[in-house]
Amino acid sequence: MSRADAYNRMLTAAARFQHNIALILEAKAIEAERSCQWICGHVSGEHFESHSDQLKGSIDIHDQLLEVIDGMTKLERALAKHMSVLLGEQESGESSDDGGGDVGDFFSFGGDDTK
Repeated sequence: MSRADAYNRMLTAAARFQHNIALILEAKAIEAERSCQWICGHVSGEHFESHSDQLKGSIDIHDQLLEVIDGMTKLERALAKHMSVLLGEQESGESSDDGGGDVGDFFSFGGDDTK
């Protein structure tokens, strides 16, 4: 297998992985839409003995949502780091967190740039 084919397979796998993440996020959005009315109805004051119990229930739901968001963020950061390594970005302090940047020497496939 040539190096270009290996890069193509890695990028295809990364694209499939991103597609699966998009499906997960879509499912989470549908789940959130369905549970929105239930949460609003069941986190009201009449379903709890005290205000502190209501607050604890709200915080538990909030913490669960933050864990999901945090997990997805960590996953995306790891994917971005692996993609930057794959695409040949230099890690000499020139990293940018805005998602932009060069594609490095990706199109040379590590070969000789002379023609």
